[in-house]
Amino acid sequence: MANFQLQNNFLSVKVNSFGAELCSVFSKENAIEYIWQAEQSIWARHAPNLFPIVGKLKDGEYIFQDNSYQLSQHGFARDREFVGIEQSDDYVLFELTASEESLTKFPFHFSFQIGYQLIGNNLETSYSVFNPDHGDLYFSVGAHPAFNCPLQSNESFNDYELVFPTKESLIINTLSAGLIASQTKSIDLLHHKLNVCKQLFENDALVFMNSQFDEVHLISKKTNHGVALTSKNWPYFGIWTKKNTEQFICLEPWHGIADSVDTNKNILEKTGIIKLESNCRFNASFSISFF
Repeated sequence: MANFQLQNNFLSVKVNSFGAELCSVFSKENAIEYIWQAEQSIWARHAPNLFPIVGKLKDGEYIFQDNSYQLSQHGFARDREFVGIEQSDDYVLFELTASEESLTKFPFHFSFQIGYQLIGNNLETSYSVFNPDHGDLYFSVGAHPAFNCPLQSNESFNDYELVFPTKESLIINTLSAGLIASQTKSIDLLHHKLNVCKQLFENDALVFMNSQFDEVHLISKKTNHGVALTSKNWPYFGIWTKKNTEQFICLEPWHGIADSVDTNKNILEKTGIIKLESNCRFNASFSISFF
C-alpha cells in the first residue's frame, strides 16, 4: 500500500494503491480539501472504484453457466492492491488483474486499469477493462467519489445545492433494501437546482437511469466553491450520503447498476451488464472540476 502524489500549479492530489482510491484533492489556490477524509466512525472510504459489479446483488449472488457465485456490494476491486504501472508529475496509471482468489468469486480473467490525469483545476479519471481470455467477460464498473459537504467550517450541509445545468426535472428509481424497486419518483428542479438536505437521502441513494444527465455540480450557495462532475455517455448515476451524517456527498457515475428486486440472478441478463468479447477493451472516463 502506497500513496502516489500528483501536482500542478492548482491542485495537489493523492491516490492510494489500495483500491487505486483517490484520497485527497487539495486546492493550492483556496486551501480547501475537497475529498471526504474517510472518518472511521462515519464512512471509512474516500472514493472507491466499483468493479466487477455496481451496487448490490440480490442475496449477494449471481449465476453464470448454472453455477452460483458470491460477490459483496460494489465488488472486490475497492479492497484490492493495485500496481502502479506508470507515473509522472500529473498522471498515474494503476492495474488490477485476475488472481486465484478473484476467480473463485468472478470466473473471468481481466485487466482493470484506472488512470488519473491532472489538467488545470480538473482531474480526469479513466477506466479501461481488457478481456485477455477466449470467452466473453461480463462486468460493470463505476465510481463513488465522496466530497466534503460542507467544504469549510463556517458552512453547513444545507448551504449546498445540486445543479443539473440542462434539466428541469429528474426521475429517480427507488430502492428497496439496496435493490432497484419498480417504483419511480419525479423531482422538479427550480432553475436546474436541488437543495441539499438530509431528507433527500432518507430512503438511501438517489438513483438515476437512462442517461438523464451528463453533468452535475455540487456548489456552496454561500461561497460558490464546489465541484462539477462531467460523465458523458454513462447510463446510470447515483447521489448518496450516509443517512443523517450531513458531512459529505457522493457523486457516482456508473456503467452498471444494482440488481432489481425481481432479478433472476443470471449475470448474462443483469440490467446494465457489459459484455466484452475476447481480446477487446472497454474504455470510459469522467472529469471533476474543483473551484
